[in-house]
Amino acid sequence: MSTLEAVSVQPGDARGPGGRPTGRRVAVLLAPAVLYLVVRELGLLVLGLMADRWNKDVTKALTSWDGQWFLGIAQGGYDDVPSWLGDAFGRRSTETPLAFFPGYPALVRWLDALPGVTPIGAGFTVSLVSGVVCAYGLNRLGRVVRGGSPRAGLVLVVLFSASPMAVVLSMTYSEATFCALAAWALVGVVERRWLLAGLCCAAAGLVRPTAAALILAVVAAAVVAAWRRDGWRAWVGAVVAPLGLAGYLAYVAVRTGQWDGWFAVQQRGWDSRFDGGAATWKFATMILGEPRSVLELATVWFLVGAIALVVLCARRRVEWPLVVYGVGVLVMDLGSNGLMNSKARLLLPAFTLLIPLALALGRRRTSTVVAVLVGVAVFGAWFGAYAITAWPYAI
Repeated sequence: MSTLEAVSVQPGDARGPGGRPTGRRVAVLLAPAVLYLVVRELGLLVLGLMADRWNKDVTKALTSWDGQWFLGIAQGGYDDVPSWLGDAFGRRSTETPLAFFPGYPALVRWLDALPGVTPIGAGFTVSLVSGVVCAYGLNRLGRVVRGGSPRAGLVLVVLFSASPMAVVLSMTYSEATFCALAAWALVGVVERRWLLAGLCCAAAGLVRPTAAALILAVVAAAVVAAWRRDGWRAWVGAVVAPLGLAGYLAYVAVRTGQWDGWFAVQQRGWDSRFDGGAATWKFATMILGEPRSVLELATVWFLVGAIALVVLCARRRVEWPLVVYGVGVLVMDLGSNGLMNSKARLLLPAFTLLIPLALALGRRRTSTVVAVLVGVAVFGAWFGAYAITAWPYAI
C-alpha cells in the first residue's frame, strides 16, 4: 500500500487491540514529514550533482547571499555583523543589517548556544525543523479546506516542497520558518481557532515582511467572524496578529530616526520599493521578447502561472482568507521593483494558490498522482540547484 493510499484510512480504524497505534496509523502520522524530507533530499542530491558540475561547494551554496546576512546577525546581532557583508551596491552602514527581520536569526542563535552546535548547523537545523512543521500545517490545510481530503493534504505538501525555488527551504534563509508560521496561522483561520491564528501571525511578522499579506487575511477573517458569531477570541486574534510586524517596524523606526525607517533602509541598500508592478512589467516584456537566461524566462512564466492559479482558486471557491493571503503575497511580489531574480523565490510563501491543484490531483488515481508529483519534484530539484550553482547572481 502506498503512502497516498494509506492516508485514506480514518484514525479510528488504524488502532490495534487495546487502542495501540497500528502500522497504518504510524504511516499516517509520519507521512507529511516523510514526503517533505524525501522531496527535499532529492533536491539536495541534485544540488550535489550540479555543484560538482560547476565546481561549487554545496555548503557555501546553501549559505550564500541572504543566508550570510542571517548567519551574521545570528552570531553578532545587528550591531556586530561581519564587516565584509554589504548591500546590493557593496555599501554598508550601521542601519544596513536592519533590512533583515530578526525571527529566523534569533532561533539560529538560541540553537547555536547549545554545546557542540555550529552557527551553520543551527541555521540548517532551524530550516529543516521549520520545513517539517510547515509540512504538517499544509497537510492539515489540505484536509480541512472545502473539498479537502487526506490525500489532497499530502499532495499539497509535495507540491510545496517541490516548488521551483523550494531549495531555499534547505538554505539558511527565513522562508521555511515563515511558511511554517503562515501555514498554521491559516489553519487557525479555517478552523476558527483565533488565538492560534493570531499568535502564529504575530510570530510570522518577526520573520519576513511578507507577513503583511498574512495579517490582512487573518485580521479580515477574524473581524468578520467576530462580527458574526465567534466573539472575543476572534477579536483577540485580530488584535494580536499585527503585533510582530508592527513591533519590528517600530524598532527600526526608532533606530533610524525615521517613521518609515525599514522601507528607507530597503530603498537605500537594495533599491527596493513598491512601484505598482511597473518594473515587473518592464522586466517581463523584455525577457519574453528577448530571453537572456533560463532563470529569468522561467521566472516570468512562474509569475504568469501564479496569476492563473488565482483564477483557479476563485473558480474552486477556496476559502476567501486563503485566497486573500495568496493574492497578497503575489501582489507584494509583482508590485516590488526589487531584484527581479528573486521573484520566483518570493512566490514560495504563496502556497495557498496551490490548493486547487492539490484538490484536483487528490481525486485522481494513485498512479497518475505519483507520476505527476515525481515529475514536479524532479523539475523543482533541477531548477533550484541551477539557481544556486549555474546562475551566478543572487536569488
